Amino acid sequence: MSSIILMFLVRFLQLLRVQSPEGTARVEVLDSDVTAHLFERIYEALNLNSFAFTLHKDRQRKEEITSSKSRQLRDCGLCHGDMIYLNPVNGAVLFEQSSTSSETHRKPLSESSRPVQSSEPGPSTSKVTLPIPPPPPGAPEEDEVDLQLYKVSGLIERQRDEKLCRHNLNGKCVHCTPLEPWDEEYLKEHNIKHMSFHSYLRKITSKNFVSLEELSCKIKPGCREHPAWPRGICSKCQPGAVTLMRQPYRHTDNVLFEHANLVERFLSYWRATGHQRLAWLYGQYESHPDVPLGIRARVAAIYEPPQSSSRDCIALETDPREELVQQIAQRLGLRRVGWIFTDLVPLDVSKGTVKHIRGVDTHFLSAQECITAGHYQNLHPSACRHAASGYFGSKFVTVCVSGDSSEQVHLEGYQVSGQCGALVRDRVLLPTRDAPDLAYVRDSSEHQYVPDVYYKERDEYGNEVGVSAKRLPVAYLLVDVPCGVAVGGPPTFGATATFPPANRPLQQHLQTLQALHRHIAASDSFLEAMSDLHVLLYLASNEALALGMESLAPLLDAVRLRDGDAAEAWRALPSAATLLHLAAADTGAEGVRAEGGRAVWTCAVCTFHNPPAAASCDMCAMPRSDAL
Repeated sequence: MSSIILMFLVRFLQLLRVQSPEGTARVEVLDSDVTAHLFERIYEALNLNSFAFTLHKDRQRKEEITSSKSRQLRDCGLCHGDMIYLNPVNGAVLFEQSSTSSETHRKPLSESSRPVQSSEPGPSTSKVTLPIPPPPPGAPEEDEVDLQLYKVSGLIERQRDEKLCRHNLNGKCVHCTPLEPWDEEYLKEHNIKHMSFHSYLRKITSKNFVSLEELSCKIKPGCREHPAWPRGICSKCQPGAVTLMRQPYRHTDNVLFEHANLVERFLSYWRATGHQRLAWLYGQYESHPDVPLGIRARVAAIYEPPQSSSRDCIALETDPREELVQQIAQRLGLRRVGWIFTDLVPLDVSKGTVKHIRGVDTHFLSAQECITAGHYQNLHPSACRHAASGYFGSKFVTVCVSGDSSEQVHLEGYQVSGQCGALVRDRVLLPTRDAPDLAYVRDSSEHQYVPDVYYKERDEYGNEVGVSAKRLPVAYLLVDVPCGVAVGGPPTFGATATFPPANRPLQQHLQTLQALHRHIAASDSFLEAMSDLHVLLYLASNEALALGMESLAPLLDAVRLRDGDAAEAWRALPSAATLLHLAAADTGAEGVRAEGGRAVWTCAVCTFHNPPAAASCDMCAMPRSDAL
């Protein structure tokens, strides 16, 4: 009995009152609990959206209760019945705001089918879309596709239902009224997993103006109330705890390759070597007709930067021509829209099958790949007029080429959430060695303060609870982006290119003047031969006669405008004619390298090509022993 009494005294149950902007609540804790548990109990009791709040013992916010996994409540001097004061950090919205549902509630048939008379045909009862505010002065320029979508109402039109509608052609009822672009039933019915970003903007701005802010895990600089970290920190400069949520929207809703040969050309390196490969995707962003207010990345070219790879890894190297590639792409009206990499392991070479190594039971993207994707998205932010910084999120996509459940080569597209991008930017997220599907949240050190990171999951009772994200499932960070290949329509570049891609260290894939001549000869027209990013890059950077951007500008304009006459006119220019003549001459010299089954030899002094039977050079009379 004495041991039971002693245990009760050590673990004394306390009832604490918590005063928040929404009212007062009560939580039950033990005085031996750590303060971090108190934060979790308050988070659950008040049904908060995040841990971005502070706790104080007084109204003046002088006696703060910090979240710790070692300090107990008894050390804070809390007693049974004490009042604790909760304050949001930096104006964070902790409580869900009640809002009227955007969906029209169904009424009995006698009421819902009554017609709404209108003097004009069309969707007279459609909800009025609030005007989109113009971008503030000095804000970064938004993408053309964003400017186009701002002008579209986004409402999903519905036809008159012959069975349910009881009104004339000019009326509307709940069965045929246009739907909002974020309507959940419509998205689910059409197998759209995430709403588009512009639909999300319309949803959150339908009643109030909002200012989007990206997550920050860094200590706010300039606080003068205490020494710098690690000697001091306060609630004003301390970043709030992070609760990871699945992102309900995506900035890019689809990835479309203009033709299948784009991917096949990229995969030819893996087929020849068995080594993995990485490349940049160049194309444009355009509106997506199958997703309300959606955006699609249309891929026109794939560029492989210098890299060293093996069966299991890829390491990028410095690209001396990166700026030149960007200039050529910009002149063609293209931009870098994403990156693609392979993770292919042959299963049966005779059948062309590959191993299925990615899926629900393993992982879709590894933690290292998620961190890399977040890094690339941070390098390519999207301008947004609703963001306080002028940028919010990214349209940059990630495409993984791997084996599917039927053991065939398959493309899967992804983006990582904005929270993941912030964790990567602030160097909070690390990969794990033993489990590719788990990431690790960095511990705080004397060099960096790392806030607590949580994610939500359901416990054994079905309740949604916050769990510490020291080992974080990267599935919380992913957003699926479907991939496809265009059917019909003229591509930006030719679909039957034979010129080798750049930066491939293979003998049969080297870019040479001979390969350029053979490529031009195999094409139907000179314009088609020049409609290839790798050909244009070789013209601008080859070692024989590199043509600068000024010389290539007319040809680039001809390719962009699909102007065959302009391409032929450029072909006749002196610089272009000289390079093409060198390519033809080099190809002709290669054709006579073997005469009568024996190879010709080249003089070491004058480089003249001599017949096999010649004992000395016909040009400079040097003996054959000194031949190359």
